[in-house]
Amino acid sequence: MTGAGDARQHGVVKNGYAAGAGWVVAAHGELDQDTLTPLEEALTSAIGRHPLVVLDAGAITFGDSSFLNLLLRLHRLTALRIAAPGEQLRRLFAVTGADTVLSLHESVEDALAA
Repeated sequence: MTGAGDARQHGVVKNGYAAGAGWVVAAHGELDQDTLTPLEEALTSAIGRHPLVVLDAGAITFGDSSFLNLLLRLHRLTALRIAAPGEQLRRLFAVTGADTVLSLHESVEDALAA
């Protein structure tokens, strides 16, 4: 398989779970235009069912401009919070100014409590 099938096969998106009034989607690995589809589907589905969606980004090792674009688009649709972004994602958000737009938190717990 290629594209989204590979991303799903390699487990880019872990199982989501309910947390308080929200839904947590956990992702890991490298997120770029070739692997982003499963995450987009998981987040979009969660947004349609929950008023608060948290992306657990603690295990994401790389995100490119398509990943950033997805977060910015979905941020406009719901209370999307990004939890535990690593150093690479923090740099991406800071360099692009997305850190002033996105709701970033140290942990999933902090994101849910904000």
